[in-house]
Amino acid sequence: MSDILERLAATIAERKSADPESSWTAKLLAKGPEKVAEKFGEEAVEAIIEAVKGNREGLTAEAADVLYHLLVLLAARDVPLDDVLAELARREGTSGVAEKAARK
Repeated sequence: MSDILERLAATIAERKSADPESSWTAKLLAKGPEKVAEKFGEEAVEAIIEAVKGNREGLTAEAADVLYHLLVLLAARDVPLDDVLAELARREGTSGVAEKAARK
Protein backbone atom coordinates (compact mmCIF):
# COMPACT_ATOMS: atom_id res chain seq x y z
CA MET A 1 0.00 0.00 0.00
CA SER A 2 2.80 2.43 0.73
CA ASP A 3 3.84 2.18 -2.93
CA ILE A 4 0.96 4.44 -3.99
CA LEU A 5 1.77 6.87 -1.18
CA GLU A 6 5.44 6.86 -2.16
CA ARG A 7 4.55 7.53 -5.81
CA LEU A 8 2.17 10.31 -4.79
CA ALA A 9 4.82 11.85 -2.51
CA ALA A 10 7.30 11.75 -5.40
CA THR A 11 4.80 13.45 -7.72
CA ILE A 12 4.15 16.13 -5.10
CA ALA A 13 7.91 16.70 -4.73
CA GLU A 14 8.20 17.14 -8.51
CA ARG A 15 5.33 19.63 -8.51
CA LYS A 16 7.05 21.86 -5.94
CA SER A 17 8.93 23.44 -8.83
CA ALA A 18 6.03 23.39 -11.30
CA ASP A 19 4.14 26.42 -12.55
CA PRO A 20 1.26 27.12 -10.15
CA GLU A 21 -0.93 27.89 -13.14
CA SER A 22 -0.53 24.32 -14.42
CA SER A 23 -0.60 22.32 -11.19
CA TRP A 24 -3.03 22.33 -8.25
CA THR A 25 -0.23 20.99 -6.02
CA ALA A 26 2.16 23.74 -7.08
CA LYS A 27 -0.57 26.34 -6.58
CA LEU A 28 -1.29 25.06 -3.08
CA LEU A 29 2.41 24.91 -2.16
CA ALA A 30 2.95 28.44 -3.48
CA LYS A 31 0.45 29.70 -0.89
CA GLY A 32 2.76 28.54 1.90
CA PRO A 33 2.71 25.91 4.63
CA GLU A 34 0.07 27.71 6.68
CA LYS A 35 -2.45 27.59 3.83
CA VAL A 36 -1.53 23.95 3.13
CA ALA A 37 -2.14 23.16 6.81
CA GLU A 38 -5.50 24.93 6.67
CA LYS A 39 -6.53 22.90 3.62
CA PHE A 40 -5.42 19.68 5.33
CA GLY A 41 -7.59 20.61 8.31
CA GLU A 42 -10.59 21.30 6.08
CA GLU A 43 -10.22 17.89 4.43
CA ALA A 44 -9.89 16.18 7.82
CA VAL A 45 -13.13 17.80 8.99
CA GLU A 46 -14.88 16.68 5.80
CA ALA A 47 -13.68 13.11 6.47
CA ILE A 48 -15.00 13.32 10.03
CA ILE A 49 -18.39 14.49 8.77
CA GLU A 50 -18.64 11.57 6.33
CA ALA A 51 -17.60 9.13 9.08
CA VAL A 52 -20.24 10.46 11.46
CA LYS A 53 -22.86 10.23 8.72
CA GLY A 54 -21.86 6.62 8.10
CA ASN A 55 -21.24 7.41 4.43
CA ARG A 56 -18.69 4.79 3.39
CA GLU A 57 -18.19 6.18 -0.14
CA GLY A 58 -17.93 9.73 1.11
CA LEU A 59 -15.47 8.75 3.81
CA THR A 60 -13.36 6.85 1.29
CA ALA A 61 -13.17 9.88 -1.01
CA GLU A 62 -12.46 12.29 1.83
CA ALA A 63 -9.83 9.97 3.32
CA ALA A 64 -8.02 10.02 -0.03
CA ASP A 65 -8.15 13.83 0.07
CA VAL A 66 -6.78 13.80 3.64
CA LEU A 67 -3.85 11.58 2.64
CA TYR A 68 -3.06 13.74 -0.40
CA HIS A 69 -3.19 16.97 1.59
CA LEU A 70 -1.10 15.44 4.40
CA LEU A 71 1.58 14.56 1.84
CA VAL A 72 1.43 18.12 0.48
CA LEU A 73 1.80 19.45 4.04
CA LEU A 74 4.80 17.20 4.63
CA ALA A 75 6.35 18.48 1.38
CA ALA A 76 5.64 22.08 2.36
CA ARG A 77 7.68 21.52 5.53
CA ASP A 78 10.32 19.31 3.85
CA VAL A 79 9.42 16.23 5.89
CA PRO A 80 10.03 13.12 3.77
CA LEU A 81 7.36 10.43 3.77
CA ASP A 82 10.16 7.98 4.59
CA ASP A 83 10.61 9.74 7.94
CA VAL A 84 6.92 9.26 8.76
CA LEU A 85 7.03 5.61 7.66
CA ALA A 86 10.14 5.07 9.78
CA GLU A 87 8.34 6.55 12.79
CA LEU A 88 5.41 4.21 12.21
CA ALA A 89 7.82 1.27 11.95
CA ARG A 90 9.49 2.34 15.19
CA ARG A 91 6.10 2.33 16.94
CA GLU A 92 4.99 -0.99 15.47
CA GLY A 93 4.37 -3.58 18.12
CA THR A 94 4.21 -0.99 20.88
CA SER A 95 0.96 -0.57 22.77
CA GLY A 96 -0.69 2.79 22.07
CA VAL A 97 -1.01 3.32 25.82
CA ALA A 98 2.71 2.64 26.34
CA GLU A 99 3.70 4.79 23.36
CA LYS A 100 1.71 7.78 24.62
CA ALA A 101 3.11 7.37 28.15
CA ALA A 102 6.65 7.42 26.74
CA ARG A 103 6.03 10.84 25.17
CA LYS A 104 5.53 12.56 28.54
